[in-house]
Amino acid sequence: MTSEPGPPDPWRSFFAEVDSHLGEKIHLHCCGGFVATQFYGVARTTNDIDFLGVVPHPSGILTELAGKGSVLHRRHKVYLEFVAVNTPPEDYQERLIPMFPGAWAHLRLYALEAHDLALSKLERNSDKDRDDIKQLARTGHIKPETMSKRYYKEVRPNLLSRENEHDATLKMWLESYW
Repeated sequence: MTSEPGPPDPWRSFFAEVDSHLGEKIHLHCCGGFVATQFYGVARTTNDIDFLGVVPHPSGILTELAGKGSVLHRRHKVYLEFVAVNTPPEDYQERLIPMFPGAWAHLRLYALEAHDLALSKLERNSDKDRDDIKQLARTGHIKPETMSKRYYKEVRPNLLSRENEHDATLKMWLESYW
């Protein structure tokens, strides 16, 4: 066991190298399997770090440096991926949680709060997503009342289409996991 801050390798080495290329503080809003596994302890594997936002830079700079197919991806076998095809809860930024504070000089990772993470998976609703939701529910990280309230207040009004389908997905989750 190491006493170094940050996630285990290959993540630690990957982020250290990303950080070495940055000249100023970058805040990365992380979601997906990386957050589920490294922050909430969901038991599964992933090789990407999905993110919703980068402050203050646009996502393209980081995906060029550390995205799929980049030199860093080939070296560390993990990569950054900007997620543009989901609708996170409207106020997710107010609930971001620092991950591995102080681990790097410039890079700051933030995890979506557990309900926000779960709701960000609603539109895709893959087998992996459903398993993540089930594990988050069983470990007490998410509650059905908060999921439902936040969905109807912060997600549903911002959906571009298929609202009834997403309503049905949420209903299935609520009935299946609690």
